[in-house]
Amino acid sequence: MSKGIVYLVGAGPGDPKLITIRGLEAIRRADVVVYDRLASPRLLKHMKPGAEKIFVGKLPDKHSMKQEDINRLLVELALQGRVVTRLKGGDPSVFGRVGEEAEALWERGIPFEIVPGITSAIAVPAYAGIPVTHRDFTSSFSIVTGHEYKNKTYTNVNWENLAQASGTLIFLMGVANLEHICSQLMQCGKSPDTPVALIRWGTWMEQQTLTGTLADIVEKVRSANFQSPAVTIVGEVVKLREKLAWFEKKPLFGRRILVTRARSQASDLSAQIEELGGEPVEFPVIRTQPASDPQAADRRDEALRRLAEYDWVMFTSVNGVEHFFARLRELRIDIRALAGARIAAVGPKTEEALLKRGLLCELLPAVFQAEALLEAVQGLLVPGQKVLLPTANIARDTLQQGLNALGLDVTKIDMYETVLDGEGGEEVLELLREGKIDTVTFTSSSTVTNLLKALELAGAGNPRELLRSCRIASIGHKTAETLAQAGLPASDVAEEATIDSLVASLCRPYPGGGQ
Repeated sequence: MSKGIVYLVGAGPGDPKLITIRGLEAIRRADVVVYDRLASPRLLKHMKPGAEKIFVGKLPDKHSMKQEDINRLLVELALQGRVVTRLKGGDPSVFGRVGEEAEALWERGIPFEIVPGITSAIAVPAYAGIPVTHRDFTSSFSIVTGHEYKNKTYTNVNWENLAQASGTLIFLMGVANLEHICSQLMQCGKSPDTPVALIRWGTWMEQQTLTGTLADIVEKVRSANFQSPAVTIVGEVVKLREKLAWFEKKPLFGRRILVTRARSQASDLSAQIEELGGEPVEFPVIRTQPASDPQAADRRDEALRRLAEYDWVMFTSVNGVEHFFARLRELRIDIRALAGARIAAVGPKTEEALLKRGLLCELLPAVFQAEALLEAVQGLLVPGQKVLLPTANIARDTLQQGLNALGLDVTKIDMYETVLDGEGGEEVLELLREGKIDTVTFTSSSTVTNLLKALELAGAGNPRELLRSCRIASIGHKTAETLAQAGLPASDVAEEATIDSLVASLCRPYPGGGQ
């Protein structure tokens, strides 16, 4: 069996978007990913199907796996002919013991590659508004291990040289030894008034920053019960935080938000949440697929083959547009069959989906609901005209009934159906039980019913009770009605049934106070 290859990858400080392109390529290529606790678990979602993941993370008081065993594991996996990605927080060359792992691979003749990462020593202070250099304060910095190992893995710190240095001092993983660090620096001549900052879980949603001086920071850490992992910065540049702090000021900072939208549509909402400082957790509880009922499928195909006969085609969702044109391709129906039809749509995203296919929507209601579309078209309709409604199998009959009442000949076809998608339910259930989900978003009535079902399948005895501890955000009033019927009143309701409006509602102060 031929040998595999091992990529020794720096995952960056925590924010999954701070990984390098090469690092992401290594994750996607890997047959197995060996990772530690400071590598964002969101990076693992980029693994290819069937790839294995192995946790070897180290905790402050214990190691999940000894370094020698990790070295041996990497060798064994590579000798099996597998592509291995060793994912390490920050940069693997900065106290990441990458040299030891690379040596073990070299000794067995196993090819490897070291993929640098953004080190937490620089990135974490930057996310707290503290540049490690500034021409008004210092042009140098030192990175120091925050704790001494009994086996002397790293040489003893030269405290006298550090105390006399004019540059910024950055200690990694030093919360447990903070008192020793501060006392040594002061004993060797560093002023007790020297500014100090500790940044916990820097670049993560949980980021916390505590500032003080060498003289008082230890007591502040004790009073706040400030725990590891944290980066400690000592130096005048800490003063810049008051002006330059930016990450913690984002409107959704510190909030983990559950996105229940279908996987194919979740990216837009997730991207906006991330841009505003929140952390999206994607749990697409619905999946769309072509209508599976044979009779409904036959009616759909018959209507599409008579496409040229319709005076109006009215689309009520992006999914309807996507499945409509997918089926036209499958049936080899020319889009020019729509030449004589007028096009109406509900919602700007639906209009945008039509525009991408070269179709101008001549009617778009001011309120993005079926009732509003019905009101908007009334003055344009002529009794006896034929209308095609490509919708979901569970779509409400409001629009169809209203058009029929106006004397229109309406054909409603099931273009697609929504089905339950509970993949990843156990992970989401654990986050809910641990109180780590701040807000749950709902973008349709289907997401309400399907989330409750998915959590029940994952093992939640009373999913409603878990969800009541979260903020509940609804994309519109119809979805809010479904939530209320389910015993989950929405605290945030979008003014318009759009993702932009939903995100805007998330940024409004919570009715009970705070964000």
